[in-house]
Amino acid sequence: MTRLSQALSEGDGITIVVEVADARTAATAEADGADALAVRRAPREVRAATQLPVLQLEEGATVEADAVVVSPEHAAWERAGGRDVERVVRVTSSDDLERVLEELDPELFLLAVEEDADEDPLEILLALLHDVPAGKLAIADLADATAEDVAELERAGVDGVLVAAATVAALVVAEPPEVP
Repeated sequence: MTRLSQALSEGDGITIVVEVADARTAATAEADGADALAVRRAPREVRAATQLPVLQLEEGATVEADAVVVSPEHAAWERAGGRDVERVVRVTSSDDLERVLEELDPELFLLAVEEDADEDPLEILLALLHDVPAGKLAIADLADATAEDVAELERAGVDGVLVAAATVAALVVAEPPEVP
């Protein structure tokens, strides 16, 4: 199990994965309670600034990332397989999900919404989650999630939610006070 899988499967509640652009936003996200970080490119700077697991959102992972998002194509899966990183398959439809399960059988999914989708993104993600088999880990890509969205995703069984750095502080539930 990699560091990202551990973050998703351990602990209480849903894992908050925060997209960051640099070391400064990584440190802020970690201080605000993020459980893992996501980057578009070159995770080296972010890796140096934090001990949290790092998910690279663009294919072409480097050794600094713990996991990389790949498209639901066999060739992308194979390209990412030779590295010491976990592969996270991005799916946007039930058809993609069904095909990926038959052909690749990944353990981890990034459930995403197409940019031109007309439906409510939360509803699309919940419908995709319905098709993810038990025992697989799922991260919902919902950059502008509200606390209510995160609660609904958690109730539905999503393991993690990918959010924008600006929203993390409002989404992380504070630890309950210690009882003497």
